[in-house]
Formats: sequence, structure tokens, C-alpha cells
Amino acid sequence: MALADTIAPHLPFLRRYARALTGRQDSGDAYVAAVLKALIADPSIFPSDCEPRVGLYSIFSRIWSSVALNVETGLEAPYSERTIEALTPRSRQVFLLVSVEGFTPSEAGQILSLSDAEITRAIDEAGREIAEQVATDVLIIEDEPIIAMDLAKLVEGLGHRVVGTARTHTEALALAERTSPGLVLADIQLADGSSGLDAVKEILPNLEVPVIFITAYPERLLSGQRPEPVFLVTKPFQASTVKAIVSQALFFGARARNTDRRGAA
Repeated sequence: MALADTIAPHLPFLRRYARALTGRQDSGDAYVAAVLKALIADPSIFPSDCEPRVGLYSIFSRIWSSVALNVETGLEAPYSERTIEALTPRSRQVFLLVSVEGFTPSEAGQILSLSDAEITRAIDEAGREIAEQVATDVLIIEDEPIIAMDLAKLVEGLGHRVVGTARTHTEALALAERTSPGLVLADIQLADGSSGLDAVKEILPNLEVPVIFITAYPERLLSGQRPEPVFLVTKPFQASTVKAIVSQALFFGARARNTDRRGAA
């Protein structure tokens, strides 16, 4: 099988991982593009002694950790001047690989060149980081009551407060305006046939807030061809996946607020 055919099914999910690591679509997609350029230039760098998906993520990890390549991707200064360790702690990389991307701890160790003991410590550290995160108000945009209840239970278990649940586009806009949430969880398809994506597009100009989208078909929103979600949870979801993505979304939301405050000082 040609290398392009081998890696093609895994690219949407590599984009999901890259976006979650950077907190931005453009930055994440730029790193994935750098991986593809490297493979085109030298296909022999693709490892043959592991599963294709593990090999693809391993190349991504090596490229991302290269300061020179970070600069060459043309990313904005806040991203191009940092290595992965400064941008996203290693513990969060491990947590996302295991909890969101579904790798085993051993596979995550292969991808990041970490020992089993280092992987275990990283997962424990990520758990502590989540527990220390500042609680925020959460708006849920979801038309299925059971799923909405499950999401509410999960985020409340992390110490956050659900300020409302919207089933339609109109309800979502009204609740966002009334509650000014610190995080939004949004389904893609809503009860009135409208789009959660459209609702969020109308919310964001008036409220700077991290958004996590929830969908049964993530690959449709991870093509890299248009403005697409940065944080994405796949239905049916695991509790650990939601926790990991909520943590990462708030991590970058807090970084952005701190940057704004420093700029205003």
C-alpha cells in the first residue's frame, strides 16, 4: 500500500490532536502540513516497526519539537518562538494522546519517546493540573436531553457550574447573552434543524470564550480546508475524553486572558 493511502485515514485525527495542542486551527494544521512535507521529501522517515497511526504521530512529535521547523511553518510569533514544552506541557500531550486519541500508555510512550514510568508520571501530573484548574460557568448547547445531562454531570464533576442548556440556535444566543459563560459545549446539529456551528459563530463576536464541539462525525470537520473547530469531542464520548478537552480548552483560554492582561499593563 502506498504511504499516502496508509496515512490518509489518520490525518483528520492528527489535525484534532494538533489543534488541541496549540489551541488554534491554523497553528495545528500548519504542523500537520509540516509533517506531510517532511514525508514527501523523505518517505523513509516513516517508521515501519509500529502501527501506521503510531508512526504518523511519532513523526508529528519529532517535527513539533524542532524549533527550526516551528519557525519555518510560518506560524505567528507567539507559537513560532516556543518549543512544545513551553507551549503545551508534556503531561498534557500524554493525556490527550491517551484520553482523546485513544492510544495506550505504551503507544503514547512510543510516540513521545518516554518510558512507562515517565508516561505514568505525566498522566498523574495532568490529573493534578485538571484538579487545580479554576472553575468556570459552562453553557451546554445540546438537543438530546440524556447527552446534555451526561455533559452537565461531567463538567460539574470537574468543579464547573452549568449555567444553562440550549436545544436550539435561538435559545443558545439568548443564554449566552444572559449568562456570559466561561466555556461552551456545543452539539453540531440542533433540535430545530439549525447548526451549533452557526450559533457559536454568532456568539463569539460578542463573547470571547473557548468552545468545544461535539459530533458523531469528527472527520467531516477536520479536513483543514475551511474554518473548523479547534476542540472536538466525538460521540459517543468517554468521560476521560471530555475531561481532557475541557482541560485543554480552559488551559488556552486562561493563557489568552493572561496575555491580554500583560498587554494592557
